[in-house]
Amino acid sequence: MAVKRDKIMKTVGLTYDLKTDYKFKEGDPLDANAEFDALSTINVIAEAIAANGFKVKKIGNANNLLEKIDNLGVDIVFNISEGLTGRNRESQVPILLEMAGVPFVGADALTLGLTLDKVMAKKIFIAEKIPTPKFFEVSSAEALIDQDHCRFPLIVKPRFEGSSKGLSENSRVESADELKKQVDFITKTYKQPALVEEFISGQEFTVALVGNQDPEVMPVVQIKIDGKLKLNDKFYTFARITSDRLEYICPAKITNDLKKKLDELALKVYRSVECRDFGRVDFRVDNDGNPYVLEINPLPSLSTEDVFMLVAKNIGITYDQMVGKILSSAIARNGLN
Repeated sequence: MAVKRDKIMKTVGLTYDLKTDYKFKEGDPLDANAEFDALSTINVIAEAIAANGFKVKKIGNANNLLEKIDNLGVDIVFNISEGLTGRNRESQVPILLEMAGVPFVGADALTLGLTLDKVMAKKIFIAEKIPTPKFFEVSSAEALIDQDHCRFPLIVKPRFEGSSKGLSENSRVESADELKKQVDFITKTYKQPALVEEFISGQEFTVALVGNQDPEVMPVVQIKIDGKLKLNDKFYTFARITSDRLEYICPAKITNDLKKKLDELALKVYRSVECRDFGRVDFRVDNDGNPYVLEINPLPSLSTEDVFMLVAKNIGITYDQMVGKILSSAIARNGLN
């Protein structure tokens, strides 16, 4: 399963953000650096790339890339950088690489910008007739007005964050007072508008994909919280991600009919935002079996404790081979074979 290579060994650059790179500022929430990677994760990814027959050059974050952009000395960059600040942060490394004419693994700047902003992504889903929870966006608690098209319970999230930042037990609200309080917290703490969605009671799933013209849809993974698969009112929170209360079950214990629905929707979502090389689509499924797309992550975690490691085992390959599949997709797409 190793990536085929020429006699001359290619060099793969690795762009990323370390948790230790982030300098906490006064007023920052505890999860401010949640999207960034631990050094151990970067080392595992670098080792996996090397296991596929490549030299690896660690580049680091967008600032490091900017300093070295004229003399990178790489054939392709494997990008897992989350970016430094702002709504377009995930686009920073890709746009620099694109400007310099350096091929890279993963989605381009436009896709990353659109999908980090959950409101923009949902507008695309709606245009493509992809089911997603009803929602509205609000810039402050004072700007809240009656939203008769959305029914309680609701869930309140930051508009452009990942890794469950801003999600806690208080995020699910059942009254106007609770809604106002949580919107006030999100907008003031995360310095951005709040996305307010109808809360889908039921089960939660995620589907990983790898490839481009004919992407491979990986086995459905089910989210288990506090030992329960039927989550009802339970949901992903930052605290649960960092505890032993959350488990991934693969393959998901679901009917063939639901699996088919999730597979087809995941592929439609992946294509709708022009994802490249790899990605992951997150779902809630209500108690009547209706799936709703929460978001697509075209820059998903490659931590060995996360979904890609689990699906690799399920399809009978190693973590190194999974990284090789992703890298192979990008090499073929860029004509570097």
